[in-house]
Amino acid sequence: MQTRTDGELFETAYARLIAELPETLGRWLVRLRAPEMKWVRITTGLVFLAGGSLAFLPVLGLELLPLGLLILAQDVAILREPSAKLLLWLLDCWRGLKQRWQRLWAFAHPSATSVN
Repeated sequence: MQTRTDGELFETAYARLIAELPETLGRWLVRLRAPEMKWVRITTGLVFLAGGSLAFLPVLGLELLPLGLLILAQDVAILREPSAKLLLWLLDCWRGLKQRWQRLWAFAHPSATSVN
């Protein structure tokens, strides 16, 4: 059995994330991951971490913490593997949730799924 490196796992996680995102947000993320955007990534990641630590304020929330870590993981090697594993887990949960919603919608609206 071949094991994947942290970089391969991280790239797989990001590819799946980009596939799930709306097109404009996916393009923004691809652009943010470009090598010349390193300082933008670091600054954005640190701002998100700072914002997440101020979650007691009405505008900011805890969701900024994982986003900041995910953005920083591109440049901080020690964050890549845990970020990739968490992202893949979240994407699997999201896929399962979408499937459940689709089944519930089809059950609640049978006429919307039938073709005449």
